[in-house]
Amino acid sequence: MTNIVSPCVNICQLDARGETCLGCGRTRDEIGGWMSMSAEERDAVMARLADSQPEPAP
Repeated sequence: MTNIVSPCVNICQLDARGETCLGCGRTRDEIGGWMSMSAEERDAVMARLADSQPEPAP
């Protein structure tokens, strides 16, 4: 069995619109479909999340 990496940080709370997780940044659809996504689809989500991370403060 293959371990599936997840961006979940155990802060599972949706934004005010109920669309995006405030912890990991995934959409409701991405969270719900995570286990059934292909590796390529999960990699694309992980790349989008990495690109959307704020710059660290100096």
